[in-house]
Amino acid sequence: MAKSEFIREFWLFLKTNKKFWLLPIVLCLLGLGLLIVLTQGSALAPFIYTVF
Repeated sequence: MAKSEFIREFWLFLKTNKKFWLLPIVLCLLGLGLLIVLTQGSALAPFIYTVF
């Protein structure tokens, strides 16, 4: 319940303050974080870290 409420409030913040440029930044950061977490224990980890 708290996660959906956070997403809803974040969307209302973006809409009311017209800060839609923040959405791609947040999505990219979430994607990179997810990529690092998912490849942490795999054999692909050394190759992912060389990208950064």
